[in-house]
Amino acid sequence: MPQDELENIDSRLILANTYHLYLRPGHQLIAAQGGLHAFTSWPHAILTDSGGFQIYSLSSLRKITEEGVRFRSHIDGAQHFLTPEGVMEIQRALGADIVMAFDECPALPSTRAAMEESVALTGRWARRCLSVPLQEHQHFFAIVQGGLELDLRLRSLEEHLELEQKMRQPISGLAIGGLAVGERAEEREELCINLLPHFPSDRPRYLMGVGRPWDILMAIKSGVDMFDCVLPCRNARNGQALTSMGPVNIKNAIYATDQGKLDPDCSCKVCQRYTRAYLRHLMMSGEYLGGQLLTHHNLSFYREITRKARQAIFADQFDEFLNKFYKSYFR
Repeated sequence: MPQDELENIDSRLILANTYHLYLRPGHQLIAAQGGLHAFTSWPHAILTDSGGFQIYSLSSLRKITEEGVRFRSHIDGAQHFLTPEGVMEIQRALGADIVMAFDECPALPSTRAAMEESVALTGRWARRCLSVPLQEHQHFFAIVQGGLELDLRLRSLEEHLELEQKMRQPISGLAIGGLAVGERAEEREELCINLLPHFPSDRPRYLMGVGRPWDILMAIKSGVDMFDCVLPCRNARNGQALTSMGPVNIKNAIYATDQGKLDPDCSCKVCQRYTRAYLRHLMMSGEYLGGQLLTHHNLSFYREITRKARQAIFADQFDEFLNKFYKSYFR
C-alpha cells in the first residue's frame, strides 16, 4: 500500500518490525537517513514491535538465556545476539513514536512452570528496557505475559506497574502479548473480559496479533483500544476480502461473471469502481494489482468497522452495533 493510499483511508498509525529492520537494511542505515519517518516518508505515527514474536516463531533457530536471545537469521543463517538493552537501542535509532518492550513470548499450550518463568523473565527484561533512555518523542509500552492464566497475567501487570513507580520511568501503554498463538477465541475472550478491568484506565490497552473482525470487536467490548495483525494484507494477497457480509474468497468460480461490488455496503474506491469478476480475473492471472486492490479494501473495511465501533461507544450503543454486525457478518 503506497503511503498516500493509507492517508486517503485515514490511517494514522503503522507498525514497523524491529527484527526485520535490524537484519535488513539495518537500524544504523535508517538512523542515518533521518529515522523511520523520513526513510519511509510517513509523517504520522509509527509503532515498532520489539521482535519478540518473530524470535518466538524461530524456535528452531534461537536460544533464550537470561542475558538475551541468540538466533540465526532466516535470511542468511548469520548468528545474532539481542539483549533487552540492544532492542531498545535499535528502536531508539529507528525513531518510532511507540516502542515495545522486549518480552519472552511462550507458545500455547504451555506448562504452568513455563508460563511462570516467562512472566518472571519478561519482568526482569522490562526493567532493563526501562533503563535505556529513549528519544524525547518516544513512548514506551510494556507487555503483559502469562498465557491464559489470569493470576499470572495479573502478576505480570502488577510487576510492570510497580516497576514504573520504582524506576520513575513512564509506561505510556500496556499490551497483552502471547495470544493469537494457538488458543481458542473463546479462551482469549474470557481472559480479556476478566483481565482488562484491572488495567489502568488512563493509558491505551493493546492486544497484540489480533485479528479477525469479530475478534477485534469482541476485544473492544472488553476494553481493548489497539490491535495489529497481518491478516487484512496477507489474506488479500491470497484472494480473501473481508466484507460486511463475511469473508469473500474471490478466487471461487462463482465470482467469474459476478458484476456486483465486492461489498455493497462499502464506499472504498475498490468497491465503487471494480466488479467481483474483474478482481477475480486479476487474482487468477497472478497480477499484483489484484492483491493491492483487495488490500486497499480490507484496510478500508477495518478502518470503517473500528470507526463505527468508536461512534457507537460514544453514543452508548455498542451492544446494538455489535449485534447488527454479527447478524450481517455471519449470515
